[in-house]
Amino acid sequence: MLSSFILVIARGGEALPPGHSGYRLFLLAQVGAYFIGFWWRGGQTPGMRTWRIRVEGADGSRLTLARSALRFGAAVLSVAALGVGFWWMLADAQARSWHDRLSGTRMTPAAAGRG
Repeated sequence: MLSSFILVIARGGEALPPGHSGYRLFLLAQVGAYFIGFWWRGGQTPGMRTWRIRVEGADGSRLTLARSALRFGAAVLSVAALGVGFWWMLADAQARSWHDRLSGTRMTPAAAGRG
């Protein structure tokens, strides 16, 4: 909300028209920065900490910035496919979603004391 407020101030108090594609990209970039940043820095968003899960490389490695960004981009595809990419994990032998498969990541329980 704060960034949208700043955007309105920068526009001289004028709100963007409904459905403005630039504003939608602006919001997507903010969501991306949130997830990519948390996944890269510690493998967990605050919500993931609550549920005691983390994301890591398929080999157990820590996510790089590039892999975090790839995972986010692939998650957008999972959502764009009406969520099928998320539901895929129910049929997958390793319980991995499309974005986990495409980015070489996996979800695991967080180890005690790691976040």
